Amino acid sequence: MQLNIEDRFTKELPADSVLDNSRRQVKEACFSYVSPKKTKTPEMLHVSPEMFSALGLSEEDAKSKEFLNVFTGNSQLPNTTPYAMCYGGHQFGNWAGQLGDGRAINLAEVKHDNKHWTLQLKGAGETPYSRTADGLAVLRSSVREYLCSEAMYHLGVPTTRALSIALSGDEVLRDMLYDGNAAYEKGAIVCRVSESFLRFGNYQLLAARQDEETLKTLVDYTIKHHFSHLGKPSKETYLQFFETVLNNTLEMIIHWQRVGFVHGVMNTDNMSILGQTIDYGPYGWLEGYDHNWTPNTTDSQFKRYRYGAQLEIGLWNLFQLANAIYPLIGETEGLEGLLHSYHEKAERQNLSMMRSKLGLFSEEKSDAILIVNLEETLQLTETDMTIFFRNLSDFSSEKPSEGLRIVKDAFYVLTEVSDSIKQQWNSWFMQYAERLQKEDATSEERKENMNHVNPKYVFRNYMAQLAIDDADKGDYKLIDELFQLLRKPYNEQPENEKWFVKRPDWARHKAGCSMLSCSS
Repeated sequence: MQLNIEDRFTKELPADSVLDNSRRQVKEACFSYVSPKKTKTPEMLHVSPEMFSALGLSEEDAKSKEFLNVFTGNSQLPNTTPYAMCYGGHQFGNWAGQLGDGRAINLAEVKHDNKHWTLQLKGAGETPYSRTADGLAVLRSSVREYLCSEAMYHLGVPTTRALSIALSGDEVLRDMLYDGNAAYEKGAIVCRVSESFLRFGNYQLLAARQDEETLKTLVDYTIKHHFSHLGKPSKETYLQFFETVLNNTLEMIIHWQRVGFVHGVMNTDNMSILGQTIDYGPYGWLEGYDHNWTPNTTDSQFKRYRYGAQLEIGLWNLFQLANAIYPLIGETEGLEGLLHSYHEKAERQNLSMMRSKLGLFSEEKSDAILIVNLEETLQLTETDMTIFFRNLSDFSSEKPSEGLRIVKDAFYVLTEVSDSIKQQWNSWFMQYAERLQKEDATSEERKENMNHVNPKYVFRNYMAQLAIDDADKGDYKLIDELFQLLRKPYNEQPENEKWFVKRPDWARHKAGCSMLSCSS
């Protein structure tokens, strides 16, 4: 197995001078050297063909003993020094101080086809940042991360990727619902892949400690390797860097809104500096179209990270990043101007995204009202977002009275669609029909375009739970079936029609299907 190793992070950034793998505060450093924990009887469950090809590996490599050992932490790639990153962050709006890679270990950086990738094992053992935890991960969370990161990529959402998922052969003790009922679960390890795993929190921690020297080193490194088009570091470059991060973050969240994805834990330590979806914990897709829904049990009371708040939380997190890099700029005007531009950009991009979901090519002033009316009507009864927008592409402006019939499969309880609600729907379909008549596109063109932005298949929590339940019994076929399904989420795939359905009743309140904890 030959990988083109080209480590930059450990060669260009300051390392923790202490080599002991003990919990501690790590200062004036961006990372600590640490080795993955060796596992008992590792077993590779699934490998992404696209990712091993992107890294320059072959199918034979992926089946080798060496591949198994490297990507379960049992052997080390030659001439590499695994490490865990040091960072802090705001958790649910409160500064948490040092956090760091508590259960993630970066193996190496690989260059192939002019692309640079960082390989990271999640669930590979303790690091100086593990605090009171064991640094391990369980099968259920690993299945969710592995499948979701690849599903998001194929949906067109900026995301980290996944190379492999494996059983460690070890048992891991977890309290799944934080209710005092801890139990042993199968341990697992996912190899995550990204251009970089740097987060807002990497910069925040250095700023909080007033370590401006290391902060400048890290920001300059980030610009050099990930934003090189901005040029050499300067105050102007730092502002352009922040503007690019702001734009990328906003673009990512708009994509989340488009497909109905709710991250669940938008803490600043879970925000990628590249604007990629990172850290797949208690995420979920909207089943009923509800702006107040969050998949995270920890957030069930205040719903800070609910679907309808994600764009606003993105801005809040960007404020924290602006505060972190302020010492390098020394004046607030530029940063404040960029932050103040966020709302206008978000409103414009969200409107554009919703137009695309409705198959509207041109712009009309009335579009904003049409969209607000739709969102209000969608929330009158429990209505499945994915099915509604996918089936809406069959709507004809010449037959607005057929609207309800076309989307009826999206309603969870048809009897709840009362006469007054039907009247509101019919009124909206009339507005929509009138708007479509102002378009030059044919019905076929509109349908094709709508089906490119409204997926037919998303990775619903109940689907993940079915795969997890089978995997717990030693049956991994469903992992591959879902993996293949989610590679083509916009295709009809008539052979997979069984997955184009609303959340089943049994999953409504089942742990892992409706809401999840951060436990892993």
